[in-house]
Amino acid sequence: VCSRTMASKTPVGFIGLGNMGNPMAKNLVKHGYPVIAYDVFPEACKEFQDLGAQVTDSPADVAEKADRIITMLPSSPNAIEVYTGANGILKKVKKGSLLIDSSTIDPAVSKELAKAVEKMGAVFMDAPVSGGVGAARAGNLTFMVGGVEQEFDAAKELLTCMGSNVIYCGEVGTGQAAKICNNMLLAISMIGTAEAMNLGIRLGLDPKLLAKILNMSSGRCWSSDTYNPVPGVMEGVPSANNYQGGFGTTLMAKDLGLAQISATSTKTPVPLGSQAHQIYRLMCARGYALKDFSAVFQFLREEETL
Repeated sequence: VCSRTMASKTPVGFIGLGNMGNPMAKNLVKHGYPVIAYDVFPEACKEFQDLGAQVTDSPADVAEKADRIITMLPSSPNAIEVYTGANGILKKVKKGSLLIDSSTIDPAVSKELAKAVEKMGAVFMDAPVSGGVGAARAGNLTFMVGGVEQEFDAAKELLTCMGSNVIYCGEVGTGQAAKICNNMLLAISMIGTAEAMNLGIRLGLDPKLLAKILNMSSGRCWSSDTYNPVPGVMEGVPSANNYQGGFGTTLMAKDLGLAQISATSTKTPVPLGSQAHQIYRLMCARGYALKDFSAVFQFLREEETL
């Protein structure tokens, strides 16, 4: 695999055409790669048929037609099914194939999948992403890659079509570890930003003014200056569109759950991470599951009478 021609535009398989996978696969098409696509929801594939992509009936069919495959799936059970299920990739994977999983899943699951892939004579790398839907559309994602270092250049060839930062983290599972740590911090900072903005508004501050002050002061963070959770403060973010699109609350709750599992297994204290997990789980139970995770601001506004 590592000696493959870097300039080759051989077909690339892409499995999982959701909010993130859709723009990622489109960027591969823009860079001239023929895409062989599959999604469990056939309607997600229609757009790619119109772009000239080949659509298949199962992950196994993708593996039969492509020796480089990227998967972008919602959770660990989805990834296990796509790779090892009855019609999974491993049913028809070719020896020497490069399989890159950009899902955010349990690092332990990534390691198990890597072992199963290795038994078939193929290569597995975990490469979760950060940056959200906007960065996916713009091709500015950050990829955190775990796997055999000799294969990193082969993976980077494809990932640089979709991201501006492609970082090698170490052995399989370390990409997931980096992503889980990032998202735990993101959740904590988003809740903190929402709390600070809500308090400032109740104290009579104009939200745009408060955001401006925070963003030129020591409280500045990505949640305040790039993805502000208060409606009307910024354009082009989910809070400006009734918290539609973006990164769903249910996915954030899932990632925080992965952080909790990892914290337990490594005996690591994460009190704020635990609190953030409970807040996002509560939001899911209160009807926010499909809203962007920045809707924690709206959730706090509703909870303030308690």
